Formats: sequence, structure tokens, C-alpha cells
Amino acid sequence: MTYGFVLDVPAPIEVYDALHAEIVRRKDPTSCGMLLHVGRPTPEGFRVIEIWESKEQQERFNAEVVEPAMTQLLGGQPPSAEPVREEFEPRGLIVRGAQDAV
Repeated sequence: MTYGFVLDVPAPIEVYDALHAEIVRRKDPTSCGMLLHVGRPTPEGFRVIEIWESKEQQERFNAEVVEPAMTQLLGGQPPSAEPVREEFEPRGLIVRGAQDAV
């Protein structure tokens, strides 16, 4: 079952830019089940929206790639504020050039 989430992070957009670059450098998320990723600045920091083939694939990618990249980027320090995460079950997804739509 597809899995989606919205993550609101109270950190500068430059943190997103650096983290995104490091994650993509480490591994191609689309090879691990990611269907969609969008990042954008917000007045409070940045927002990430992702859709995955499954929650398990997202959790594995987070543990193996995102968390180590974030630890490296933050120098082992915890984030100054916790992001707010909202999970959802995608009901429709159309991506230009994609083979499948859910």
C-alpha cells in the first residue's frame, strides 16, 4: 500500500538544500521505493512531501540513508526543534513520465 507524509521542519531552507544534496549523493531514493519528493520553503522553515511504495521502504531508507546524513550534517547534534509529521494514504498520484499511477 502506498504511503505518504508531509514534514514541516523549523530550520532554514539551506539545511534542506544541504541534506537533500547529501541524501541524493549517498543513494538514489527512487531505486528504494520513492515515488515522489517535493521540498519547499515555508515561513517557519521548510516542508517535505513524499510518497513511497510502502511505509516499510520509507522507514528503511530513513534509517539507512536519511538519519546518517542528518547526523553528519548536524555534527552529531540533535535538531534544535522537532519537525511536525503528518502521515496519509495517497489516493491519487500522477507523475509525468512515470510508468505507474496510484
